[in-house]
Amino acid sequence: MLGFAAPPQGWIPVSLRHNARADEGNGLTLSTLAFFLVMAGYYMIRPVRDQLGGAVGSQSLPLFYAVTFGVMLLLTPVFGWLVAHVSRRRLLAWSYSFFIVCLLAFVPAFVAQERIGARMLGVVFYVWVSVFNLFVVSLFWSFMADIFVSHQARRAFPLIALGGMGGAIFGPLLTRYLVQVLGVAPLLAVSAATLGLALLLLLRLSARDERAGDTSAAQGTGGSLWAGIRELWSRPFLRYMAVLMLLGDGIGTLAYALMADYAKAHFADRVARTAFYNDLDLATNALGALLQLTLTRWLLVRFGAGWGLVVPALVNIVLLLMVAVFGTGDVRLLGMIVPLLGVMLVTTRGFAYGMTKPAVDSLYTRVPRETRYKGKNFVETAVWRFGDVLVTSGVSVLAWLGVGVGGMGLIGAGVATMSAWVARRAGRAPDLAKD
Repeated sequence: MLGFAAPPQGWIPVSLRHNARADEGNGLTLSTLAFFLVMAGYYMIRPVRDQLGGAVGSQSLPLFYAVTFGVMLLLTPVFGWLVAHVSRRRLLAWSYSFFIVCLLAFVPAFVAQERIGARMLGVVFYVWVSVFNLFVVSLFWSFMADIFVSHQARRAFPLIALGGMGGAIFGPLLTRYLVQVLGVAPLLAVSAATLGLALLLLLRLSARDERAGDTSAAQGTGGSLWAGIRELWSRPFLRYMAVLMLLGDGIGTLAYALMADYAKAHFADRVARTAFYNDLDLATNALGALLQLTLTRWLLVRFGAGWGLVVPALVNIVLLLMVAVFGTGDVRLLGMIVPLLGVMLVTTRGFAYGMTKPAVDSLYTRVPRETRYKGKNFVETAVWRFGDVLVTSGVSVLAWLGVGVGGMGLIGAGVATMSAWVARRAGRAPDLAKD
């Protein structure tokens, strides 16, 4: 193996520690470049997905999320079977290849979007992008947690995430140009090409790991198909992660739903909506990259991954209190007048991607391999999408009851306060292996 993966007991022989120091740089380079490509491809299809939400407004989001949640529950045992019985290399190859083919198949559907309808295409594409997240983005980080040990992860994951942020900035920049020249549908083919390049790098990384003696990578994890659900109830750390996911989703989805109504009211065609959401993604990822360059790595190395969960929650409290006070007003930022809701969306997402995500994935290096794949992916897909359904339905009910943006901001601030408390406990969960 590359020298990164720890045995179940968390002990590493001296010879492997030497190999880890020798090979960590090459593994880090391959991982960072692969994540750059994954995120570049992903952020080409995100604004394509989001413009569908902007076309129908927040009232249709509960339907999108409900269908997605149902599909996630159906896919949980399928993913559990694959992880249990298929080698890591085949799991990567089959998953990524499937989505490359799907991306190409969606091209003619988006050419015919006006005939199909944004609502129908939106349901299908929302579900598909969520499955994409399970088998591509989340699987990538499960793989990373499999080949890095905890102390390396705190150093390496912010840098790998920074590479992803580079891709997440490059993707929207390329999209901004291509959507004007080519339109929406061809973006999917470009995304498929970047995903194919990422797969080649990940297969090379896995092959190096196997040649170095990681025999566990050549076989599945074994265990139950339903281990992801079972471990949610048996592992305190996963329970904290699930609660933290729901609370964080409450904040993020609230901002997203409010922004969907804004986009519906201000942008009439899909090209304008795609460009708008693309600019939001660009600002979000620029903030995430800045955090990873300046604060995140220092915080994780100096104080531990737990604080990488607490700090974003504290930032969210401040932002949501501002929304509670100022509502939908505008603010002056960097010499520009921008909607406060846009600032909230960009900042909450920027801290989530630039700090929370590397911290969470660092903590997953301290759990068994089966938990890294099955438990982690269940929390990051089914639990996440359940939160989407819960929050969007709640926003609709609150709006029906006459609760305005200020009131929703105050409720969100309370949710963020609870999130800070849970985040602090998650970093000290009793079932985490010693650092």
